[in-house]
Amino acid sequence: MRRARLCGLPLAAIVAASLGGHSVAQSAPLAPHRAVYDLTLDASKSSSKVDQANGRIAFEMLGDACQGYAVTLRQVTRLDSGEGRRTTSDLHSVTWENGAATKYRFETKNYFNENLRDDVDGTAERGRDGGVRVRLTRPKVAPFDVTGAVVFPTEHLNKLLAAGAADERILEAKVYDGAPDGKKVYDTLAVIGEATTGGEGLEEPARTPMLSAMKRYPVTVSYFEQGAGERTPAYVLGFELYENGISRALKLDYGGFALRGELAKLELLKPTDCDR
Repeated sequence: MRRARLCGLPLAAIVAASLGGHSVAQSAPLAPHRAVYDLTLDASKSSSKVDQANGRIAFEMLGDACQGYAVTLRQVTRLDSGEGRRTTSDLHSVTWENGAATKYRFETKNYFNENLRDDVDGTAERGRDGGVRVRLTRPKVAPFDVTGAVVFPTEHLNKLLAAGAADERILEAKVYDGAPDGKKVYDTLAVIGEATTGGEGLEEPARTPMLSAMKRYPVTVSYFEQGAGERTPAYVLGFELYENGISRALKLDYGGFALRGELAKLELLKPTDCDR
């Protein structure tokens, strides 16, 4: 299982960065918060691989554009493919990205049936020429460069928010987040819908006066392995993204099956003073 980028799952999610090389002012500061999402099998997508699924995502975002953004994510997913074949994936991820989107630290551990499958620890730093140098502590490899216009996860989130505010419906970006092995860069294609407001019919944590009055955008992000020719997404993430970086109504489509994530708990944390 790949992790959800909660813009992020996104996976996805979270900075006053740049759009097209120019500073972008967000309509609302990104909110430090903790959120819990309950995962269930998406019955709207037929699956021959998974009969039942459940799990939980616990997400925390702290900081601001002045001191950087610290994101902690844990995703536990239990799958039952029938006839007693049950598997559990337990992902732990801790990242930090500075407000200028030039420095990024990441540590990821992924357990499969309690056995450690992925163990990555490293840093990525953008030079003055725009190139990114990656240094991995685990696995131990020589430093290497990631070429091209690559964005980090919180930078990607800001570009999604900026695109939504500008009524731009498509955003393409190459994203580097360090997962799963510290070496991959994903080509992403995001489709951003028209903004809506209100809280009627939403999960209880999303029916607060503050969120009800805030714009939220339906977003679908497809992640592709790099390569030429026709490609099928490695996975697709869907979510509703509020102007302050909080997400609800997750959909994690892994191809053979899909999960839905309902916002079960939301705790808004005290914001820090930052005039950026």
